[in-house]
Amino acid sequence: MVDYDLHKLPPAGLGKRLLAALYDWLLVLAVMMVVSIPVVALRGDAIATGNALYQAALMLIAGVFFCGFWVRGGQTLGMRAWRLRLISDHGAAGEVSVPAAARRYLSAWLSVMLLGLGFVWSLFDPQRRAWHDRWSGTRIVVLPKRTKD
Repeated sequence: MVDYDLHKLPPAGLGKRLLAALYDWLLVLAVMMVVSIPVVALRGDAIATGNALYQAALMLIAGVFFCGFWVRGGQTLGMRAWRLRLISDHGAAGEVSVPAAARRYLSAWLSVMLLGLGFVWSLFDPQRRAWHDRWSGTRIVVLPKRTKD
C-alpha cells in the first residue's frame, strides 16, 4: 500500500526518463520481432520496409505495450527499474485513463518527429513536463526508495 501522496513526489528529469524509455524500447523491439516471426513464416518472404500496414501494426504493438502498462499501475518495466511512475493530474489515486494514455503515446511520437523538441521542452519547463505530458494531463514522478522493514 502506498503511504505517500503521488502528487507531492518530485518530477522525473529528462535523463532518467530517456534511460527508462531506452530500456522499454529494447523490450518493445523484442516483442515486435517475436510477433514478426509468424508473419514472415506465413508470407514465406521478408516484409518490405515500406509496407505501411506492417508499420502500422508495429506502432499498434508499441502503443498497446506502453498504454497497457501506463493504465495498469502507471509503470512500464523500464520505469519500474528507474523508480518512475506516470500519474494523472486528475484524481487522488493518480491513475491514468485509456484515453489519456493513448493521447500521451501519440503525442510522444509527434515530439519525436519534431526532432525531440517535445522532450527537450522538459529541460525548460518548471514542472519538467514534456509536451506529451502536458497534452495528456499526466506527469512522471520519481518514487521514493523502498525502506527495509
